[in-house]
Amino acid sequence: MKGLVHIYHGYGKGKTTAAIGLAVRAAGNDIPVVVVRFLKTDRSGELAVLEKISQIHLIPTEKNFKFAFCMSDEEKAEAGRLCTKMLESAFDKAYALAAGGKTLLVMDEVLDAVNCGFVEKQRLIRLLNERPEGLEVVMTGRNPAAEQVELADYVTEMKKEKHPYDQGIMARKGIEF
Repeated sequence: MKGLVHIYHGYGKGKTTAAIGLAVRAAGNDIPVVVVRFLKTDRSGELAVLEKISQIHLIPTEKNFKFAFCMSDEEKAEAGRLCTKMLESAFDKAYALAAGGKTLLVMDEVLDAVNCGFVEKQRLIRLLNERPEGLEVVMTGRNPAAEQVELADYVTEMKKEKHPYDQGIMARKGIEF
């Protein structure tokens, strides 16, 4: 069965939650899953659970970075090198697993990594176009490029109508991370 491409994007809450939910569903059906997380820290609560699921393979985040708009040029260059390395590692692992059949690759915040210039858009498009038949791919983030939307089979926008942050409530452990 041909693997499809999903995009979960927008300014609303739920992109990562949807992607991780799909990863758990796939793993529960004995489908191997690779999860790579761009521009995030290793403090998110879902990691502790995902590490316990044998069908889920996490690509480690080697270094936590501050927001891109706060980075120096040197930090941006380093982030680009590490994000590119993570992208290649994720596809290498997913390709290897897909040789055995259906596999899911979740690339959380990859759209933002592309938008920040940390992942080359054309490299990502090439990897998606060359993916094995059984590799299903999920990409999350904001502002997908037209080429990414065209390539996708599913495109879901998470739209914020109301958010506690607007009232000064910061991200809460166990809910937002």
